Amino acid sequence: MYGDGRTRVRAGRSTWHGGNPVWSHANQHIDLWVELLQGWDLEPIAALPFTVAQDFEGDQFTLSAFPANDLERLYGIVTHELSMYDRLEAHVATQTARGNVVLLEVDSYQLPQPAGTYRRQHMRSCIGIDVLVPEAAAVGYFHGDGYHTASGEDYAAIFRPATVGYGEVAAFPHASVARRRFAALTDAALMRTSLELLRHHLSRRPQHNPISVFRMAFPSHLEHLMARGEPNFQVYAASVLRQLGVNFELLGRYLRWLVMHGHSLPDCIGEACYTMASEAMVMQFRLMRAVISRKSDPCQDCLDQLEQAYQGTVPALASHFGASVA
Repeated sequence: MYGDGRTRVRAGRSTWHGGNPVWSHANQHIDLWVELLQGWDLEPIAALPFTVAQDFEGDQFTLSAFPANDLERLYGIVTHELSMYDRLEAHVATQTARGNVVLLEVDSYQLPQPAGTYRRQHMRSCIGIDVLVPEAAAVGYFHGDGYHTASGEDYAAIFRPATVGYGEVAAFPHASVARRRFAALTDAALMRTSLELLRHHLSRRPQHNPISVFRMAFPSHLEHLMARGEPNFQVYAASVLRQLGVNFELLGRYLRWLVMHGHSLPDCIGEACYTMASEAMVMQFRLMRAVISRKSDPCQDCLDQLEQAYQGTVPALASHFGASVA
């Protein structure tokens, strides 16, 4: 498949993988970008300072995502929307031949990987295509936390134009391009800039404990969960408890990376991050049991733990680094 002389992003590993995480996966955005960055021999952990700015948005916690500006400052990666005036396949072929990666929203129903999801459920998903061989009807792409290939009918499904409304009018899917435009920072420069980003995001941190805000909204959330039952629970958990737990596990990972590189931080901050990640998981399991058994559980003790632990994470980091709120 790769015998045409083109160079694809190499699937690689950094200090990211390993250990025994509380949450096995982060989310589509994080998982995909981690694989892309590692494939370019870049360290994704340096881009995690954004995690300190997570807030409760009234109905969900802020989605963990690498900010585009941070990716450009640290790694020289520029992303922009892909304008389409030709066949999608033609645009992707042009970009991948230039060494770029096309981030394309597709229906995961037709993606042969990851295992267990193939042709089971229609769901919007994002893949990062770095190799396209039209003459072989084959494509290589990053999806989730792995690298995969598709060919034949699966290849055709990725590039078949969507149709909407009367007359089967083609609707272009959303796509963007990730391009390594500038040189990536390394060693001391990477660390220095990462710490600058940490201070920047600390200045953007919530002005109030987001768990306290969540706690005020939770009774109505619980009422809706109990009324709607099990089908609604998984979507709720992914948008609320998973986002909370994952975010603070990522922050804890970043703090360990800083310590590994010689920066002194109070151990209690990392421990509080682990408490946030694990207690969010505990609360998710308790709510799932409540929904299945139809016995409401207000999870007051979980909220107590989360509320207290949060004070030991972001506010403690802000105090350590002397960061004020913007």
